[in-house]
Amino acid sequence: MKFGVCTSLIDSAAASSVGWDYVEPMVKDLLDESLPPPALPVPAANVLVPAAMKITGPHANVDWLKAHMQRVTARAKQLGVEILVFGSGGARNVPDGFNRDEARRQIASFLKMSAEICAAANITLAVEHLNRGECNIINTVAEAMQYVREVDHPSIRCLVDSYHLWLENESLDSVADALPYLAHVHVADKEGRLPPGESGSSDYRPLFDLLKKGGYDRRISVEATGYTPDMGPRVVKFLKDKWN
Repeated sequence: MKFGVCTSLIDSAAASSVGWDYVEPMVKDLLDESLPPPALPVPAANVLVPAAMKITGPHANVDWLKAHMQRVTARAKQLGVEILVFGSGGARNVPDGFNRDEARRQIASFLKMSAEICAAANITLAVEHLNRGECNIINTVAEAMQYVREVDHPSIRCLVDSYHLWLENESLDSVADALPYLAHVHVADKEGRLPPGESGSSDYRPLFDLLKKGGYDRRISVEATGYTPDMGPRVVKFLKDKWN
């Protein structure tokens, strides 16, 4: 198992010095070619679509989204990115009063279009569930899996995030159901979205046990609030201890 941290490419040298295997930046970092080469591998990137580029609602523009995905995947391929994380709560949030069935169709259409673009670059798009405080659609692993199954394409897979899972009080049964389609994992404590182990009250063992028994052996990224490089050694140790 490889453990990484969601941080800027600029901070990859600091991440390397404290024991992380890789960094997971935002997509906007990938597109900024003025940034120096990363000091660690960049196998994944998140915040796939900026909030200003709407996927749902009356202002969604398929042509803009297609051009964005083509640009992102081309750059991601250059940097060796294998996973693009589709959280993008601001882009996919359903506007007040907008028909939710139509919004679901818009998201499915975006994923179908993205599947072909990602496949051409040998990249997987991982659908991330977000808690209701951050987004009003795709709030559970089970809901994310509805889109994965509907699109039915090998380039569209699922992500599990411990923070959103716990905040929504979702059963691990949903994670078990998603295991055959699981491409990526995010972790943070439920309390304050702190880095794993920092709150002292989030138990990762049941989730990790399920992942191990299900054969998941890819990557786990810390996506947390308030992470600083000085926390790195103890957070890495905490995760490895709990995984083992």
